Amino acid sequence: MSVIQPETRPVARRPAGAGHRLWLALEFAALFFGVPAVMTLGPLGGSIIPCLLAAFGLALLYLLRDPGFDRRELWNAAPFAREARRFVPRFLVLAALIALCVALFDPSELLNFPRRRPGIWLAVMLLYPLLSVYPQELLFRTFLFRRYRALFGGSTALVWASAAAFAFVHILFESWLAVAFTLPGGLLFADTYRRSRSLLAASVEHALYGCFVFTIGLGRHFYNGA
Repeated sequence: MSVIQPETRPVARRPAGAGHRLWLALEFAALFFGVPAVMTLGPLGGSIIPCLLAAFGLALLYLLRDPGFDRRELWNAAPFAREARRFVPRFLVLAALIALCVALFDPSELLNFPRRRPGIWLAVMLLYPLLSVYPQELLFRTFLFRRYRALFGGSTALVWASAAAFAFVHILFESWLAVAFTLPGGLLFADTYRRSRSLLAASVEHALYGCFVFTIGLGRHFYNGA
């Protein structure tokens, strides 16, 4: 399987006119900023994952019905090894820094989850990449890049739009730390996807950080039921 090169890959769509771009801008703002903002106004309970999976299903249906979309992007394992050699060392350095910060500023939470609830922790490690990470990456990377390319043009703008939308949705957890962490995280994951067009690579990178955050003691900032 060949690696998909985003810079040269043809897009089977006509250039968007001003009216279409305006519509895309309004749609983007409503979906990725308006909906999360409205959701914060009411009690969520345990509804975040069902809402995410519903959005994932609709986004996947849109992509599968798009005749110009290359379905290899839904997995695309070919560039994974190359991307992993880039993002794994970076993750190890950043994870060490995050662990040091938790140990210094919130030592009571260090490894609190696996120590106190090992069974639930193990379930999260297994289910989180499947039920949360992959749906998020499809929605905020594959769908957003495909649907709003005509709005944002170059890849740099798309990366920032993806990261901003990804960070903003974390207001649902009512923690400034969740938003602060996910903005740079979103930039990393979006850039990995931009480089590789591999949802597998972006999802694995996302899962590394997410599982680490839950393990090291920051999970309460990323779980609305905590």
